Amino acid sequence: MAIRSCLPVPALSVERIQFLLNLIVYKAEFFLRASTGRGIDDISPGLVQGPVPVGATLAVLDNDTRRIIEELGLTSVGHMRAISEFTQLNAPIPRPVLNLSAEVFTAFANAALNVSTLTPPFNVYASTTNFLVAATFVSSLLQQYYAGLIPSTVGSVQQRLVAGIALSEAAGYGVLRAQLYPRVNQTVSPYTFTLGRLFNLITELINRLGGCGVKDEGLTVPLQLGAENQTTSNVVPADVNSLAYPRTERELLRIVFGTGNATRPGAIFPAGFNGTLFRRIVLQRLA
Repeated sequence: MAIRSCLPVPALSVERIQFLLNLIVYKAEFFLRASTGRGIDDISPGLVQGPVPVGATLAVLDNDTRRIIEELGLTSVGHMRAISEFTQLNAPIPRPVLNLSAEVFTAFANAALNVSTLTPPFNVYASTTNFLVAATFVSSLLQQYYAGLIPSTVGSVQQRLVAGIALSEAAGYGVLRAQLYPRVNQTVSPYTFTLGRLFNLITELINRLGGCGVKDEGLTVPLQLGAENQTTSNVVPADVNSLAYPRTERELLRIVFGTGNATRPGAIFPAGFNGTLFRRIVLQRLA
């Protein structure tokens, strides 16, 4: 029997898409500002409206990664425009309050490693490897929400729209994990732990915060957990049938808030999400 706190909250398709937009806006702002120093307003004026994100920094990235991150940020802008054009959620799309400061991601790293603070503090913007770790988890959460969203989307136009965006998101997510996989045994400078260990610990933290079992996995797994039990590589994390793990709204909120509570905002979204679905979750105390 499914745990009630892991079940989707009853909602209309348009409410779920409205919820999704908070995550897409977050990804677009994070990726664009880290790779180019520009945000959504610079790329597509009038598409979003709301407070400008705080704390974003131009990341130290190698040239190839910078181009990849910029492209994925730009595709997220396109996804928002498509949603605006083909649903009743017309532009300008409300932009939630976003805290993209290094300190937010430092707190996640400290919690994952179970330390009061790393010395020096983990800075997501300080290197290609550091940024890829955070970027991969952003895409992971989006990809998992699409996996749960597609079956509940009603209407042929909305179904085609969500399915098309989901395919694009899955491709980008795979690219990011493929960038990280060759680095799995590299030491994360200036620390003593490897990227593989850091990644595993962050996946464990995300699964704990989500509260609904193992849905994020490391870059390598034991042979018995690999695809068809024949590989230890885990570039495409999935269940026993190699299907994507779905996450519900409450799981995602518990994670991005960093609180393990879907009604208690914090971290990246200090004021919570925009939209009727999030307000319903808060009013009904669906933690």
